[in-house]
Amino acid sequence: MTEHLKMDKVQPRLLDETGQGAITKPTPRPEGPQKVAGTAKYAGEYKAENMAQGYLVRAGITKGTFTVDENSIKDMPGFLGLYTDHMIRNSAQGTANTNPVQPGHQVQYLGQPIAVVVAETFEQARHIAHAVKVDYQPDDDTAPDFATATEFELKEKKSFSQGDLEQAMSEAAFAVDSTFTTAPHNSAAMEPHAALASWEGDKVTVRGSLQMLKFNQNELADSLGIPPENVRLLSPYVGGGFGSKLGIDAACVSAAVASRHLGRPVRVEMHRNNVFEAIVLRTPSRQRVRLAADSDGNLLGVGHENWQSTLPDEVFSEPIDTATHFLYGGDSRTYATHVARLNRPASGSVRAPGEAIGMLALENAMDELAEATGIDPIDLRIRNIPAVHPESGFQYSSRSLAECLTEGAKRFGWSDRKAPKARREGEWFVGMGVASAARTNILMESKARVTLNPDGTALVQTDMTDIGTGTYSILAMIAAEMLGMPTENVTVALGDTDFPHASGSGGSWGAASSGSAVFLGAKAIRQKLAERLGCSIEELRLQDGVATGGNVRRPISELLDGPIAEEGHIEPGKQEVAQASFGAHFAEVAVSAVTGEVRVRRMLSTVAAGRILNEQTAQSQVWGGQIWGVGTALTEEIQHDPRTGHVVNNDLAEYHVPVNLDLGDQDVLFIEERDDYANPIQAKGIGELGISGAGAAITNAIYNACGVRIRDYPATPDRIFPHL
Repeated sequence: MTEHLKMDKVQPRLLDETGQGAITKPTPRPEGPQKVAGTAKYAGEYKAENMAQGYLVRAGITKGTFTVDENSIKDMPGFLGLYTDHMIRNSAQGTANTNPVQPGHQVQYLGQPIAVVVAETFEQARHIAHAVKVDYQPDDDTAPDFATATEFELKEKKSFSQGDLEQAMSEAAFAVDSTFTTAPHNSAAMEPHAALASWEGDKVTVRGSLQMLKFNQNELADSLGIPPENVRLLSPYVGGGFGSKLGIDAACVSAAVASRHLGRPVRVEMHRNNVFEAIVLRTPSRQRVRLAADSDGNLLGVGHENWQSTLPDEVFSEPIDTATHFLYGGDSRTYATHVARLNRPASGSVRAPGEAIGMLALENAMDELAEATGIDPIDLRIRNIPAVHPESGFQYSSRSLAECLTEGAKRFGWSDRKAPKARREGEWFVGMGVASAARTNILMESKARVTLNPDGTALVQTDMTDIGTGTYSILAMIAAEMLGMPTENVTVALGDTDFPHASGSGGSWGAASSGSAVFLGAKAIRQKLAERLGCSIEELRLQDGVATGGNVRRPISELLDGPIAEEGHIEPGKQEVAQASFGAHFAEVAVSAVTGEVRVRRMLSTVAAGRILNEQTAQSQVWGGQIWGVGTALTEEIQHDPRTGHVVNNDLAEYHVPVNLDLGDQDVLFIEERDDYANPIQAKGIGELGISGAGAAITNAIYNACGVRIRDYPATPDRIFPHL
């Protein structure tokens, strides 16, 4: 039986009535002990009998064609084969659901995977891949540099105009017209991409590091030219994703290709340099933000235009202006997205695509407007919260932005903030900054199977993944709450395409979408238990292994003559409301008057994201977002050689992610909220809300500390010191 719900209307708040207490209790990850003990196996740790090892060959030119000379390596020790068929140019975009570009013998960026070498051992395969002779026919008509790019295509579907912004700017009492730049970013997940492939007849099984298996199954099948039902993917543990593992990658495709040729299992592991090149990066951006306000600081108009880049034939472009559409009011509005096609690694989704960099520019511009008007930055934001969506006219489903700003200000001590450059402690200027946070909320189709056993245990099965976000704990908690049992009695099995297909991890929709499917599956079990108890579903109470209803009380085990298995199926519906998670970030920084170095002393994020399913893992998600905010603001910057487009700093030694000593105190405050329009469990996304706006709070604090405006990210000392 399947319990199906299309989310066309508000659902009752059943989780407020169940009473088990599993949802309200902060709960550690059940797989945590396995991870710290090293017994949770990741894709690159699996071995198979008679397994061979593959290693990717990287293109050595920016653009052109190539021919591989297999004779140059065929006599090397351990050599088993070299294959160029079905190679993909870059990883698939999130939810692509089809194969990435497969360019054959065309090269479109330096570092592109062009072949896979297979040998008996990893060391042999690596040696052979470095030794193979490749004949290149370079094409001198290359475009590798974003800074000098002049040809941009206007994305018509992402351009929008309402009212007359030019007139609003000319008539405004206060106006801001600022340009910001952001550097490319890499997801830099701790676990590099890897895959182990093996065939049985015409069916392939791949153990990979992937976020969205139901899409990845189709992407791999399409890349190989086989039916999706002939592909099984396994990803029970994923060591971080942040968008880099949304789509199928070169490791999965090349391992499957080589295994099919050789008739034996093949494992391919991408080293860190491969990951920085062949996996999608966040685009660089140039953004122009215009704000027009009246004498009271009320917005009359908003403009947000952006310029970005990617490879030819990629359909994805970063939705940089997403939050600008709905965060603040203003009748006149203009947006435009321009994309340059460059010969360097493809752009794609990196944590919070759109808001992560778009809100840097928007929230910096709001800080500039606050200074121009003489209005407190928090007051300015609150007075510009619109009553309805400023473009569609839709009501907001739930929106606690004002509460996030005001409650956060109290907790952070915002009233102690001083004028720019007014607080000095020795060589250090000290200041505070604030930024709003917003991330669009999305419900995705998702399925899960829930089984209640007579021994008082339950099993949840879905091909949903846990990329470190807490899926194992959240799904167990929902099932436990609905079935009236301790969370530890629930086993959750994830990451197998033989299970019902879930939403996958990405877009901040994973917990709410897959959690709603588990909720519905358990709800169907509750219906059967109510029938067996002889009461209505409304009367049924399940708590601590006991069923109560209709003046009858019995152990749940007595109602079972065998397991009950039900499938939950959630689908998005049509609701004319604007949905997003909201929050506010606060930061205190110190800036050295001697070197321009910035130290983040403390951060607070206030968050309103509907029902918080597991406060412990939710807090960890927001902490992670704050850390990403520090990296975005201060340290992270992919650097491309402008002559060739290749990634210069393609490892974790030179691409500087924040470490412990880069961080001060981190605090998170959750605002109590339910979003009845979001899904039947009233939860909204939180995984990417923590980064959205976080970096802007830091750079706004830099200005308050030392009077230097940051418009080019990251805010390294060389961009601060000359202006002190």
